[in-house]
Amino acid sequence: MNKQNTMQRKNRYAIALLMFMGGFAAVGTYLFMPKAAQAAEMVVYKSPTCGCCKKWVEHMRKNGFDVKVREQHNVAPVKDKLGVPKRLRSCHTAKVGGYVVEGHVPADVVKRLLEEKPEVVGIAVPGMPMGSPGMEGFRKDPYDIITFSSTGRMSVFASR
Repeated sequence: MNKQNTMQRKNRYAIALLMFMGGFAAVGTYLFMPKAAQAAEMVVYKSPTCGCCKKWVEHMRKNGFDVKVREQHNVAPVKDKLGVPKRLRSCHTAKVGGYVVEGHVPADVVKRLLEEKPEVVGIAVPGMPMGSPGMEGFRKDPYDIITFSSTGRMSVFASR
């Protein structure tokens, strides 16, 4: 066997070892990274005809969420079942990590909710404020993201 064949074989072994170690490191990193950093599975209940809901789903997917869409013409029964207060309601409702997300809540705020894990039922952006995710347009209105509890307690979680 000549010197060149020996070098090629050593190079193949080195490349195979590096690939194995890289794959092992990637799996280890995924297993030990915080859950919020991993793709969180989200289920969104929305009307099949709502364009802003569709845009919000795209926003969540672009920000790393694994979104499953459940289209239904009347989302009110879902909101009732999940305990969304009437004054906080918007056009779509989502479930992620044990929380309810109502309306046009930005993805970074949902990630913060999943990281901080406050003792609330969920968060909401009431109505459909211009400039919120899915409601982009010619202006950007200020709005609050509100937490809500099963006892009716509400507080501002974030403002935009």
